[in-house]
Amino acid sequence: MYHVYILRCADGTYYTGCTSNLNNRLLRHQTGDVSYTKSRLPVTLVVSCSFTNKYKAFEFEKYLKTGSGAAFRNKHLL
Repeated sequence: MYHVYILRCADGTYYTGCTSNLNNRLLRHQTGDVSYTKSRLPVTLVVSCSFTNKYKAFEFEKYLKTGSGAAFRNKHLL
């Protein structure tokens, strides 16, 4: 399984990522191993979507990082 996830950072920004091991990835965010979220701790998992197809997961992550994807995120996922 592949997971697209959205984190809310302490400064109010959102981080969108994709991983095959969600628990490990969240731990890496919480311990400061990810550069974007390192200075924005703590982070909170807001949404995660699971995919069986790796390419579909990466396509959805890429979409969420666009302007229309951010609008979709704000309207339907947050």
